[in-house]
Amino acid sequence: MRSPAARPAPTGDTPASPCVSLCQMHAATGWCRGCLRTLDEIAGWSRLDNSRKAAVLNQLPARRIAWLALPPAERAPDTPAR
Repeated sequence: MRSPAARPAPTGDTPASPCVSLCQMHAATGWCRGCLRTLDEIAGWSRLDNSRKAAVLNQLPARRIAWLALPPAERAPDTPAR
Protein backbone atom coordinates (compact mmCIF):
# COMPACT_ATOMS: atom_id res chain seq x y z
CA MET A 1 0.00 0.00 0.00
CA ARG A 2 1.31 3.42 -0.94
CA SER A 3 1.73 6.17 1.55
CA PRO A 4 -0.63 9.11 0.95
CA ALA A 5 2.37 11.40 0.45
CA ALA A 6 3.73 9.25 -2.40
CA ARG A 7 0.93 10.28 -4.76
CA PRO A 8 -0.25 13.87 -4.53
CA ALA A 9 -3.95 14.56 -4.82
CA PRO A 10 -5.05 15.90 -8.20
CA THR A 11 -5.96 19.55 -8.50
CA GLY A 12 -9.46 19.88 -9.93
CA ASP A 13 -9.67 17.63 -12.98
CA THR A 14 -5.90 17.32 -13.35
CA PRO A 15 -4.80 13.67 -13.16
CA ALA A 16 -2.33 13.00 -10.35
CA SER A 17 1.16 11.87 -11.16
CA PRO A 18 1.59 8.10 -10.78
CA CYS A 19 5.02 8.65 -9.16
CA VAL A 20 5.59 6.46 -6.11
CA SER A 21 9.07 7.83 -5.32
CA LEU A 22 10.83 4.69 -6.50
CA CYS A 23 12.74 6.31 -9.32
CA GLN A 24 15.05 4.04 -11.26
CA MET A 25 14.95 3.50 -14.99
CA HIS A 26 14.93 -0.05 -16.34
CA ALA A 27 17.35 -0.20 -19.25
CA ALA A 28 15.58 -2.91 -21.27
CA THR A 29 12.06 -1.43 -21.19
CA GLY A 30 12.89 2.25 -20.73
CA TRP A 31 10.33 2.43 -17.93
CA CYS A 32 10.73 3.68 -14.40
CA ARG A 33 10.61 0.71 -12.04
CA GLY A 34 8.25 2.61 -9.73
CA CYS A 35 5.64 4.24 -11.97
CA LEU A 36 6.36 2.53 -15.32
CA ARG A 37 6.53 5.81 -17.22
CA THR A 38 9.27 6.60 -19.73
CA LEU A 39 11.83 9.27 -19.01
CA ASP A 40 10.14 11.59 -21.51
CA GLU A 41 6.75 11.04 -19.84
CA ILE A 42 8.24 11.78 -16.42
CA ALA A 43 10.18 14.84 -17.55
CA GLY A 44 7.25 16.30 -19.47
CA TRP A 45 4.46 15.44 -17.00
CA SER A 46 3.98 18.99 -15.74
CA ARG A 47 3.68 20.29 -19.31
CA LEU A 48 1.18 17.68 -20.52
CA ASP A 49 -2.44 18.67 -20.81
CA ASN A 50 -5.05 16.57 -19.03
CA SER A 51 -5.86 14.43 -22.07
CA ARG A 52 -2.20 13.54 -22.60
CA LYS A 53 -1.77 12.76 -18.91
CA ALA A 54 -4.83 10.50 -19.14
CA ALA A 55 -3.33 8.81 -22.21
CA VAL A 56 -0.14 8.04 -20.29
CA LEU A 57 -2.11 6.78 -17.30
CA ASN A 58 -4.21 4.56 -19.58
CA GLN A 59 -1.03 2.81 -20.80
CA LEU A 60 0.17 1.92 -17.31
CA PRO A 61 -2.06 -1.15 -16.67
CA ALA A 62 -0.74 -2.86 -19.83
CA ARG A 63 2.80 -1.92 -18.87
CA ARG A 64 2.24 -3.37 -15.39
CA ILE A 65 1.14 -6.66 -16.97
CA ALA A 66 4.20 -6.67 -19.24
CA TRP A 67 6.43 -5.74 -16.28
CA LEU A 68 5.11 -8.58 -14.14
CA ALA A 69 5.59 -11.01 -17.05
CA LEU A 70 9.34 -10.32 -16.99
CA PRO A 71 11.40 -12.85 -15.05
CA PRO A 72 12.02 -11.63 -11.49
CA ALA A 73 15.76 -11.37 -12.14
CA GLU A 74 15.02 -9.04 -15.06
CA ARG A 75 12.87 -6.80 -12.82
CA ALA A 76 15.54 -6.64 -10.10
CA PRO A 77 17.37 -3.35 -9.79
CA ASP A 78 20.56 -3.07 -11.79
CA THR A 79 23.64 -3.59 -9.71
CA PRO A 80 26.74 -1.57 -10.51
CA ALA A 81 29.72 -3.47 -11.85
CA ARG A 82 32.67 -3.75 -9.47
